[in-house]
Order: sequence, then structure tokens, then C-alpha cells
Amino acid sequence: MNRAFSRKRDKSWMHTPETLSKHFIAYNAKFLGRTEVEQPKGTEIVRDAVRKLKFSRHIKKSEGQKTPKVELQISIYGVKILEPKTKEIVHNCQLHRISFCADDKTDKRIFTFICKDSESNKHLCYVFDSEKCAEEITLTIGQAFDLAYRKFLESGGKDVETRKQLAGLQRRIQELETENTELKCKVQDLENRLLMTDVSYSPTDSATPQSPSTDIFDMIPFSSISPESTTPTRNGTPPPPTPIRSDDETKKDLFGAEPFDPFCCAAGDFPPDIQSRLDEMQEGFKMGLTVEGTIFCLDFADHRS
Repeated sequence: MNRAFSRKRDKSWMHTPETLSKHFIAYNAKFLGRTEVEQPKGTEIVRDAVRKLKFSRHIKKSEGQKTPKVELQISIYGVKILEPKTKEIVHNCQLHRISFCADDKTDKRIFTFICKDSESNKHLCYVFDSEKCAEEITLTIGQAFDLAYRKFLESGGKDVETRKQLAGLQRRIQELETENTELKCKVQDLENRLLMTDVSYSPTDSATPQSPSTDIFDMIPFSSISPESTTPTRNGTPPPPTPIRSDDETKKDLFGAEPFDPFCCAAGDFPPDIQSRLDEMQEGFKMGLTVEGTIFCLDFADHRS
């Protein structure tokens, strides 16, 4: 796996693992914007993106538009870009989608990273002005990626498998709820028919022996104290013998439906998007994160701006 942390050899990580795992590290910066790039990594790719966004920002500045300020929240789950006052999330970049992160040592303010967009699957380059802490932010993203990758290896994908099982159970529950609603409608329809039958019942039939009370399915209620041999006859006719059911039939309920076992869900019952997320996460970590410094040097005129 190509994972190049070129700064780690001469500098230790900036924060404790607990801080990035349980909380996040916040930084304030100016957001120059993001632009689509052709490759997930590369010095020339980043250099061209920075030049393009800086030129666009100069034009907007001449029109009276200020560079928006943002808050970066970095953790093992990703890099969130928020509006600093309202805390509204502007962009949420998951770590396994970030493939390249860099800062310019000749300009302590500028740093950038490349992230694959979750909707369009395009590679986007994000560029920030961080007021002389670009290197620290770059190292923090590298440390967060390293911790996230280790956690992924330790869990062995168990977290994602748990989500798959939950998604399968939720889908099965929804199917059962739909089936339950249909059965309720059928029961209600049977009750309405029985009421109509009672209304149209002729009084001349009252001289006949009264049959035992039945339920809505026209069945004699079960009594635990009355054996099968003493079951009262109906209209002088003995009850039919109880049919012998096969093993497959005994596993089904009254309505012919098989009982639900949450521990016997087939892998094919899981929604395909869960599996695609697992594959995407594995692919992202396999690509790795390249953290480099002094990779793009802009012209002197760019530094003065």
C-alpha cells in the first residue's frame, strides 16, 4: 500500500491519539474554494489547483467579496468544514476519501488536500489560508488518517459488518410491518362479513341445537381441559381428524408465513449500498494518504498576495 508520511521521520505527531479518536482538533482558516482535479495525487495537480483558486479569489476580492472564514474539525472520522458562527457543516470529507494532503513551506499559510466526492466520485482539491499553521494542519490530517487506518485493521471491518446486519434487520422489520398491516386488513374484512352474516341470520333456525361459539375464523376456541375426544360435535357431525403436517408446514404460522429468525439472514438480503461502502472504505485505505511538504512553490507575486 502506498502510504507516504514524509514528515513522520523527523517530527512526531502533534496530538494524542485519544483526542483525535474521541474528540476533534479545531482550526480556523480562510477557504479559498475547491476545484475538480484529474488525479487523486500529484505535485503538479495541486500546484495548478492552487493557482486557479488564487486567481479566482483575486477576481472576487476586486469585486468586493471577502474570503469566507471556516472552522476545520479534524478527527479519525474525517475533516468537517463548518461555518464558524452557526456551526453549520459546509463540507464533510471522510478520511478514507482523502488521498493527498500538502502545504507549501515557502508560504506558511497555504495548505490543501484532495478528496473524492461521495456523490459525483470526482476528485476535488480543497485550498485554505490558515495564517501560518498550514504544516500543523497537514500533520494533524496525516495523524488522523493513520489512527483511522489502524482502527480499521484492528476491527477487521466488524463495524461495517454490524451495520450490514442492522440494515438487514431493519429491512426485514419493514417487510414484517407491511405484512402485518395486510393481515389486519384481512381480519377486519372477515369481521365485517361475520357481522353481516349475523344480521341476516334467520330466527327459525333457533330450534336447532346451538353450536359452540366460534372465533372470527369460524374455529372452535381451544380449551386446555377438554381432550380432543370430548370435543363437541357441530350439527351432529363429528369433527374431522386432525391432519398430519410435514416438518415444513409445522414451521409456518397460521397465515402460512415462515417465522423470522434475525440470526439467519442471508448475505444477499443486505442492501447493496452497505457493501459498496465497505468496498469503498477498503479501497480508500488501500490507496493511502500521501502527506508531503514543500511540494509546490508559487511565484513571488503569488506570495505577496
